[in-house]
Amino acid sequence: MVPPPLALLLPLVATALAEPLRFVDCGSKDGSIQEVNVSPCPTQPCQLVKGTSYSINVTFSSKIESQGSKAKVYGEMLHVDIPFPIPEPDGCKSGIQCPIQKGHSYSYLNKLPVKSEYPSIKLIVKWELVDDQDQMLFCWKIPVQITS
Repeated sequence: MVPPPLALLLPLVATALAEPLRFVDCGSKDGSIQEVNVSPCPTQPCQLVKGTSYSINVTFSSKIESQGSKAKVYGEMLHVDIPFPIPEPDGCKSGIQCPIQKGHSYSYLNKLPVKSEYPSIKLIVKWELVDDQDQMLFCWKIPVQITS
């Protein structure tokens, strides 16, 4: 059993280990990104191991009101966006309290599964969240390397 004072520190240590990523904003129009975390990703480019799932946490504030939101994820290679399926594209089922309200901050939480059949390559992950008018709440990019 973990002593009570130590049990209180464990979540803080885990949070401290989740370093915010350096990301490129690729067109956040209706929102503003405060922070992007991919876990585990101790260094950049993120090493994504095939057969593993990664936690995505994006903190952003909304500049608009929207009834819902939908995520679109791509692997960008040679400036071509290749759709990357995720288990739950609905932002309202991914940590966001809907309807989305102007001026409020949200924590978007999702998973990025890396399938075993993906090739071992370097690419850019591009993650978009669009509002109910298909406008960009946020868009960010990070470099990754898919490995075995």
